[in-house]
Amino acid sequence: MNIEVDPASPVPPFEQIRAQIVDLATSSALPVGTKLPTIRQLAADLGLAPGTVGRAYRELEAAGVVISRVRHGTTIAPAVPPPKAEVRARIVDAARTYAVAVRTLGLSRADAIAAFDQQAAELPAQ
Repeated sequence: MNIEVDPASPVPPFEQIRAQIVDLATSSALPVGTKLPTIRQLAADLGLAPGTVGRAYRELEAAGVVISRVRHGTTIAPAVPPPKAEVRARIVDAARTYAVAVRTLGLSRADAIAAFDQQAAELPAQ
């Protein structure tokens, strides 16, 4: 697991850690069941206070990304599909962002749909 924290970033260190672990878990770079370093170990590796790493781990656990158990450590949790309302909100937001980009670029609806279809076809099968 390769986590890096940029001390010059305006993003707090705990959020940098949280976001990187989420990315690694969702990309399957950290498969379900992968054991994460202890809070103390990761804090020492990154030169941070244990409380900073602890906050990142707590937020990951609250979001269902990891499972923490006493004497077993913290592991990547099985993916839980988000609630339907959240899925709908996210897709509406993505569609609006795409529609704004299409309009800003002056593309036709047909060109926008063709570009979407091409990108969707190039995605790996799930």
